[in-house]
Amino acid sequence: MRNGTGKTMTWPVDGHEQELYTKNQYLTASVDYTASPDWGVTVQLPYVDRTHATNGFAFDGSDAGASHTHSLGDMKVIGRYTGLTENHNLGIQFGLKLATGSHTENFNSGALAGQPLDRGLQPGSGTTDLIAGIFQFNELSPDWDYFVQAMTQLPLNHRDGYQPGKSLNLNAGIRYAAMGAWIPQLQLNGRISSKDSGVNASPDDSGGKTLYISPGLTWNMTERVRMYMFLQVPLYHNLNGYQLAPKYTVSVGTSLGF
Repeated sequence: MRNGTGKTMTWPVDGHEQELYTKNQYLTASVDYTASPDWGVTVQLPYVDRTHATNGFAFDGSDAGASHTHSLGDMKVIGRYTGLTENHNLGIQFGLKLATGSHTENFNSGALAGQPLDRGLQPGSGTTDLIAGIFQFNELSPDWDYFVQAMTQLPLNHRDGYQPGKSLNLNAGIRYAAMGAWIPQLQLNGRISSKDSGVNASPDDSGGKTLYISPGLTWNMTERVRMYMFLQVPLYHNLNGYQLAPKYTVSVGTSLGF
């Protein structure tokens, strides 16, 4: 639990919820199709498994609760165009996040059992969001290359009294390619998000700025099969109100080319 740039050690805090923990596990299926050297599209569909517990606002057990949700999340469809340069290393991205995930899950236990789960903890936001971005990648030397990316996500509507905040993600990374099938990488991942809005939102305890460092490793098993793993650790948080923030995030995956 964090407030601004520091940890929150003392409770209760009037007007703010004391969330105890949230554990997020995502299994994401992604299909990428390159139609030509200039055009491509990616479709992503996550499956969300999330556990959460809260002491609520009253701190006497009267509004405490826990939940375990597991369902499909919101699908993303993102197109890209890389015909801006001759070597196709500069591109733009554009697409939508669709409202495919559930936003009507309830608490499972505690005094809040059967009551609607906070909208920010639902598998889906219930909104359709515009996605737009730009990216570039290139060689620094025969052994090193880099990428940079900026992507924004802008909700286009409210749904049942809720709209998630606007967000901007900034990513940069370098790779070392002189170890054959093993490719170590290092990324910086930044995120700026505005407050959620609507009668079912918690604007005072949402939004902020975060920066993470993410070392990782890619293994090219075969010409078509690739595995990767990243560990994301926070360097900086500046969060509005009182919010849970991850101590770390682990990502592992496999891709298969056709």
